Amino acid sequence: MAPKIFLTGATGYIGGDAFYVLYKTHPDYDYTLLVRSQSKADLVTKAYPDAKNIHFVFGDNNSADVISAAAAAADIVIHTGQSADDIPSTKAIIDGIVKGHTASNPGVYIHISGTGLLTWYDHEHKRYGQPPLPDQTYNDYEGIEKLISGIPDSAPHRDVELVILAAAREHGDVLRPAIVAPPTIYSAGRGPDNQRSIQVPILAEYLLKKGYAPIAEGSGETEWDNVHVHDLSNAIASLVEAGLNPAKRDDAGDKTLGGIFGPQSFHFTITATHKWSDVARWVAAAGADQKLVPNATTKSEPIAILTSKDAPGFPGANITWAANSHGEAVRAYKLLGWTPTGRSLQDDVPQQVADEAKRLGISPK
Repeated sequence: MAPKIFLTGATGYIGGDAFYVLYKTHPDYDYTLLVRSQSKADLVTKAYPDAKNIHFVFGDNNSADVISAAAAAADIVIHTGQSADDIPSTKAIIDGIVKGHTASNPGVYIHISGTGLLTWYDHEHKRYGQPPLPDQTYNDYEGIEKLISGIPDSAPHRDVELVILAAAREHGDVLRPAIVAPPTIYSAGRGPDNQRSIQVPILAEYLLKKGYAPIAEGSGETEWDNVHVHDLSNAIASLVEAGLNPAKRDDAGDKTLGGIFGPQSFHFTITATHKWSDVARWVAAAGADQKLVPNATTKSEPIAILTSKDAPGFPGANITWAANSHGEAVRAYKLLGWTPTGRSLQDDVPQQVADEAKRLGISPK
């Protein structure tokens, strides 16, 4: 019998690209996708016209009964649709897995969160535009205890992660969760609808609309990690494959450090680290090289202006350029054999600027 996969967010950026890799690699799997409308389902059907094993359930993240039923019937659940900050859908998935699985047939839950979690200290202390402190680095393997217990409940995405961690402890016999926390994701996705990321495209939008790329007021030394969207999708596909292998699915790993799945299973999908001031310079250079913004440059921008309602982008994204998010990824490399191959963020920036100009209808001058 074909493995049953339940995926949310198939028309979104992360979910769309992940589904592209999964279907290309495993066209024999049985897929159930949560979509909001028939028009969204039609986008998927158009992208995969020959598929006979793609099924749809209709609803949104508040459709608890629909989500729970689909999770109960699936071997693997992949939650990408606004998953990082949505408690109702997370609880519905856990409820379905617990009701629909047994100790001899546990369910796997791959949950997409984000390393915005690690910006908590700068947000709490209004420490914007400054370089990271020495203790602001989190390791997803050797440092897993600090990651699980050393972050306040008020941190971004934390409320949802706490629901999953509690369920992993309470229902460890039937639930195999893995929290995937990607950092800045870049490059165009390959899904059937939204193919645009957030942080770098919005930085490009800022340049194209205001004539300069902003650097958050301060030292200009704020840091984030990054990952190419194709590499992220490959990591998700590797988790699916591991979840269908009982030896890997049920291996609790090291008693202290954990395994691929379980209450200690955080996967930082990190390939490199960048300073936002450098990214702003790369974006400005690309805008100038492509003759989209004559004399393009960078400019220090006060936080109040950067996050105002009139600024290009939106406050929740723009503020990320002013805070630090730095992790050390070990688990996926060590336990999944994850090997990123995507081109670097710096090499990808010119294409992102070109894509953003096309989206906005801006031509070279």
